[in-house]
Amino acid sequence: MDRKLRHTLCSTGPGSRSTRALPLIQTRRFLLADDDAEVRLGVADLLSDLGLELLHAQTGLEAVELGRRGDVHGALFDMHMPGCTGTEVISILRQERIELPCLVYSCRWSPGLEQSVLAAGAMACLKKPVEPDLLRRAVREALGLGPENHN
Repeated sequence: MDRKLRHTLCSTGPGSRSTRALPLIQTRRFLLADDDAEVRLGVADLLSDLGLELLHAQTGLEAVELGRRGDVHGALFDMHMPGCTGTEVISILRQERIELPCLVYSCRWSPGLEQSVLAAGAMACLKKPVEPDLLRRAVREALGLGPENHN
């Protein structure tokens, strides 16, 4: 990048000497963890318009490994997966001081399940099948994205 252009793009104000690079576009990586491949692909399709890079995990242990990468910005965990549950994945990541905005969903939703999921540190517990608009809204909120534009 041209040095003068870089300075112009990276300056924080008049007379600023800051030369740190500012990301112009940041790809958001979102982890989908569900042992049912068809469900993962369906969720990926529902989220395709958000412009996310989606990472897929089939087991709770795969979800933990992907969560440890350090470049994942949010996650949706199925509650019941081989290896460990969605709340166990969250607990493992929290124990390792990995603060990943997480959502959990389950076809066996109950108020008690929701309470335990929220206590584990998830932002929300969603009931499968999830309404597409509710899922998109929850993911946008987890990632800190603004509201959708309906033009």
